[in-house]
Amino acid sequence: MKKEKEKAKGVTGMRIAFMLLGILLIGICVTCYRLSEFGVDPFSGMNLGISGFIGWSFGNWQLVANILILVVVFFTVRHLIGPGTVINMVGVGYTADFLCWVVLDVLKVEMTLPLRILALCLGTLFASLGVALYMIADMGLSPYDSVALIIEKLTKGKVPFQFARVASDITVIVIGVAFCLAAGNNVWLIVGIGTIANALLNGPLIQFFRKRIEKVVDL
Repeated sequence: MKKEKEKAKGVTGMRIAFMLLGILLIGICVTCYRLSEFGVDPFSGMNLGISGFIGWSFGNWQLVANILILVVVFFTVRHLIGPGTVINMVGVGYTADFLCWVVLDVLKVEMTLPLRILALCLGTLFASLGVALYMIADMGLSPYDSVALIIEKLTKGKVPFQFARVASDITVIVIGVAFCLAAGNNVWLIVGIGTIANALLNGPLIQFFRKRIEKVVDL
């Protein structure tokens, strides 16, 4: 019955809007974390660590990393692939690169401590709200956001989404730190209180927002 209901869903303006808004918020989230210098979200931290090690731009490596994970998603939870998957893969990294350039190089905003704290708080909020919105849209998830669902599926529900998300976030933090140290870069630019807060809170907050939004919005 659930699968039939999902197949019956059509592409509506509301679903597209939720998908695009969610992905935009995720891009802003990554920007906020980078500007705060309290550490970025776990997946971005891993990609910043690896991109710094191999000498690529963040956006280019993020795209490659997503493609690699997408292969695993294709063979495990293929139904999660959709337009949102592609837009997220391409859009988030480049959106963050662009917004950081605008704030720091064009507007030349000086990130004082109050602004850094504000950026950290906004990043934490937008991270979970953004994922919740485009998961509700059900038009495809980013490869990394599908990882927790893959874990949930492989464990037959014994590890629920929110805990699977925490586990995957901690894993990518370790990978990012390892590459950052290998490159001789400053680990604290990608890992900090913001990274830890995101790793511990993102999964539960995504579930929190999903349940409440789904109660008032029928897509």
